[in-house]
Amino acid sequence: MLAMPASWFAPVDNYCERTDPSFWSEPLNAVTNAAFLLAAVYAFVRWRRAGGRDGPVLWLIAVTAVVGIGSFLFHTVAERWALLADVVPIAVFIYGYFLLAMGRYLRLGPVAAVLATAAFVAFNMGFEPLWRHFLPHVTLNGSLGYVPAAAALLGVGTLCLFGKEREAGKALLLAAALFALSLTFRSLDRSLCTMLPTGTHFLWHVLNAVVLAILMDAAIAHRTKETR
Repeated sequence: MLAMPASWFAPVDNYCERTDPSFWSEPLNAVTNAAFLLAAVYAFVRWRRAGGRDGPVLWLIAVTAVVGIGSFLFHTVAERWALLADVVPIAVFIYGYFLLAMGRYLRLGPVAAVLATAAFVAFNMGFEPLWRHFLPHVTLNGSLGYVPAAAALLGVGTLCLFGKEREAGKALLLAAALFALSLTFRSLDRSLCTMLPTGTHFLWHVLNAVVLAILMDAAIAHRTKETR
């Protein structure tokens, strides 16, 4: 069995709230991950009441719960390996929901939906290097990687709103607005340390949980409308 390189166990100190490497050095950042679990429970109850047969949404509900668990690990253990537990489930939700939106809201066929999602993945991967090339001093405190997701919510929501999926469009645009606010709090965290020792990263968790709940609710409502 191969051992993990020692570098994977290096401590990570990215947020105002953390003052030492101890497990509970980020109590607000850790505890607010319960919001993701609450969002998953809320969506699961809605999913069951809607018939409990929507497989893609059940998958997103499970991923949402894993997002909360992974982020809790990162904000307690705070080592490099735990960073993967934090960011990978978030990426899975983003790409999974984009794929669902392509088929469910924009009504693309399976091949077109997969190709559109692959294009979004490529855009997402290339966005941060391109940004750093033109704006090297604007880092948004490590939040650049989430800007394409905000743009996708805005773009797909707008297409839905001016197409035949107005209710989904309204939900996605609301989610886009909340996500933009959430991204702002994430970006401001370290710059506010002297004024606010707890930082603002915990608000990123709370608002993002609301965003995921809105998105899953929209998917459930859309499928319910289709099956009536």
